[in-house]
Amino acid sequence: MPVRLHAVGRIALAALLGLCLPACERGTPGTGAPIGVAVKPQAQAARKPVEAVNVLRDRLLARDGAGFARLAVPPDLHARLAAGWREGRTRWPLDELPLDAKLPKMLAALQENDAEARLMATFGRQFAGADRDIDQAIRTLVQFGGEYVQKQAGYTTEEREHVAQALAAVGGWALAAPLSDPKHARPFFAALVAAARRSGIEGKAGPAAYATLGMDPSLNRLSPFIATLLAQLRSQYGLDLDASLRGMQVRLLEQTGDSARLRLRYQLAGSEIDAVVPVQRIDGHWYLADFLRRAEASLAGRQAAAGAKNPASP
Repeated sequence: MPVRLHAVGRIALAALLGLCLPACERGTPGTGAPIGVAVKPQAQAARKPVEAVNVLRDRLLARDGAGFARLAVPPDLHARLAAGWREGRTRWPLDELPLDAKLPKMLAALQENDAEARLMATFGRQFAGADRDIDQAIRTLVQFGGEYVQKQAGYTTEEREHVAQALAAVGGWALAAPLSDPKHARPFFAALVAAARRSGIEGKAGPAAYATLGMDPSLNRLSPFIATLLAQLRSQYGLDLDASLRGMQVRLLEQTGDSARLRLRYQLAGSEIDAVVPVQRIDGHWYLADFLRRAEASLAGRQAAAGAKNPASP
């Protein structure tokens, strides 16, 4: 959804994926939909403001990560991002996902021979039956996440309002979900392990694997893994993000030249979300302004970090 998933996703999924991260950091197949067919940005890019949301929603529902990346930014920026992937300077649009920095470690751990047994052992020691502790951790995460977003300068006013609503919704879901029940954790972990092994991305290779494959192939291989995660969140824990996407209503609030503002309304974990997002027209096509900003920043930010580590470089 067109809100920064770093904020919402980290809180929404930390309650669940946090169950497996302790094992991941130590070093039954899913029901994900097949990868969508790659699309040509000029053929399907948004020509009206509201389509900036709709075309991306359709790519998410189609599990088409490469198509999403192509339609989310103009062709010239997409080309620079693809070059940045090969050079290790960016991982956008993975930057929009929760736990993106831990994804290589997660895939490596999930691909180990004893991954499922290790995950369940960690779950049994730390989480099984610990409803009170989990509930307190969720409340703390939601409160901390809300305060973080309100204080961070990188968020717009619209983003802060959107994130606040989403945090409340996913917090309510997490408190009600059976996160401490091994009967739900076991198939969840089994599905993730199987999906990681099917991904074709060698976890032990770490971040270098993404640079070697390149942006589009990496996103295509990750799409079924993310599809399995979403399917398991729905079947085991009742969080249906696909239903949120399918039911999303988008309408134009105002337009001034090449800038516009859209109103989004959708259900998230049983709560009504009402948000405003800005869009921008470039070369006749409309894009989510926040995605454009963060895609550019992902290139600039990694370049700055590389320069700081090597002051002698030009």
